[in-house]
Amino acid sequence: MPATLTRTDSSDAHFHALVDLLNAELAEIDGEEHEFYSQFNAIDQLKHVVIAFENDSPIACGAMKPFGTESMEIKRMYTRKSSRGQGIGAQVLSELEAWAAALGFKSCVLETGDRQPDAVALYSKMGYNRIENYGQYKGIINSICFKKSLSLQV
Repeated sequence: MPATLTRTDSSDAHFHALVDLLNAELAEIDGEEHEFYSQFNAIDQLKHVVIAFENDSPIACGAMKPFGTESMEIKRMYTRKSSRGQGIGAQVLSELEAWAAALGFKSCVLETGDRQPDAVALYSKMGYNRIENYGQYKGIINSICFKKSLSLQV
């Protein structure tokens, strides 16, 4: 059964709760590098957030913010461990892409870590292509950056 998706912004308390879980998981995965990455993950000004609910309980989230004039950067993608493997992350990402396309953006970019094989697999499956690391991720050996054109969105 597909999750119920809600568009909101970063003031949403459900989003904050999910991001807290995400940050705790990333602190374990990234170890000493977590502080470096966390400086790029502020959520106080995000105007485009999607939250997935199952039986009124928040189970996944994702957000995006403008990256230049033609792209949105996907941020803070997370699915609760108990809800993984059900396609919910793909639902959230598809909703973010549709929202970005409706706003007139031509592509989405994102960064993930090489220690997150499930995330890499999701983005590849969803049509994202690996690109050279951009911005603050240039030269960061554990970062993997992706881009997807939204021109094919209907």
